[in-house]
Amino acid sequence: MSKLPLDVISDIFLRLPVKTLVRFKCLSKPCCAVIDDRDFIRLHLYRSKKTKSNLGLILKALNLYTVDFDTLDTAVSIDHPFSFACGTEAFGSCNGLIALRNSEKCLALFNPSTKKLRKLPVSTIELPNDSSKSGYVFYGFGQDVISNDYKVVRMVQFYRIENDEEGSFFDYEVKVYSLNNNSWKKISNLPCYLRFLFLFFYHLLHRRGYGVLVSGVLHWVLPPRSETSGRNMIVGFDLGTEEFLQVPQAENTDENFLLDVGVLDGCLCMICNYNQFSVDILVMKEYGLKESWTWLLSVQKTTPADAVKFLRPLAYSKNLTKVLLEMDSQKLVWYDLEKKRMRTVKIDGAPDTFSAEIFVGSLIPLDDRDEKSKKQEEQGENNNTGGKQRDDFLSEGFRLVL
Repeated sequence: MSKLPLDVISDIFLRLPVKTLVRFKCLSKPCCAVIDDRDFIRLHLYRSKKTKSNLGLILKALNLYTVDFDTLDTAVSIDHPFSFACGTEAFGSCNGLIALRNSEKCLALFNPSTKKLRKLPVSTIELPNDSSKSGYVFYGFGQDVISNDYKVVRMVQFYRIENDEEGSFFDYEVKVYSLNNNSWKKISNLPCYLRFLFLFFYHLLHRRGYGVLVSGVLHWVLPPRSETSGRNMIVGFDLGTEEFLQVPQAENTDENFLLDVGVLDGCLCMICNYNQFSVDILVMKEYGLKESWTWLLSVQKTTPADAVKFLRPLAYSKNLTKVLLEMDSQKLVWYDLEKKRMRTVKIDGAPDTFSAEIFVGSLIPLDDRDEKSKKQEEQGENNNTGGKQRDDFLSEGFRLVL
């Protein structure tokens, strides 16, 4: 190692799995410095996405599990310091970070590869008046690629304290947490249609409250209501501009379906469920372009007793001939795009019911800023007094440049 240039070592490290790199940080200070370098972390994540390596699945149930995507054989429980007796919800993942929730006042970001966790500061819910109460809460998590920031979105729906049978909800409170600033920001000038976002059976039955991240935008479905002309609507929140938008839908679909959204290989998906008899999945090849909606596959119930209750695409196979699907929150299946056949995937240790999400391992840091600044100050003092000891420790061919 001492005879290899740093750029060669860095190039080798870029090809290694995340778990191996975490162990290698203990080899020496030079190895640790290479692996902790911000540019190296960015390049390693970029390579993982490009080569589709370091991929896994998160199985979300009462507990959280990870499954290696290449094998899909065994579910391993995620051990994290944020675990809660009644279960911890994972409401999103992005670039190796998972957003966790125990309650509206207890949120955190966690990197299962590095075991680092950042608790979010508490942001109180501000009721619009004394006659209202907070109700259903929508969440979303993703990256703002413009500012290279990670953000959590919380949308709280309000309703009257007395019975509100017609569902005439007050405007939402929308707040955004910034990891870079470690603070919450309230969003104003909300669109009028947002007050009709929640529909009891639609969201509670299928847990559609978590935003789907595509192209730096979080997406939710506004279910058909008389106030919105009886049509489904895809609502987006741009993490860069922090504004809401409407996503154009495909026109060549029957309007009589229950809509859900998903993501497949970075593309937004429309999941159209026709009365639990069949499900069509369409993919938006170019984000925001209505004409780019493309039909992908259709799944129909096989017997009169069966029903396709829930379906979500997760990932393509390595050779792009199959799609991994989550069905009815109970199992995973490979769908062969050519033969139009399905094969069930058996995973040891998986919970009976779960929600699945694709995950890429990364070294994205979640260090506390105050603690990090303190360590840098201490390191600076040590460098001033112990420079010779450091140089003696490092070999001539593998010396850190500070």
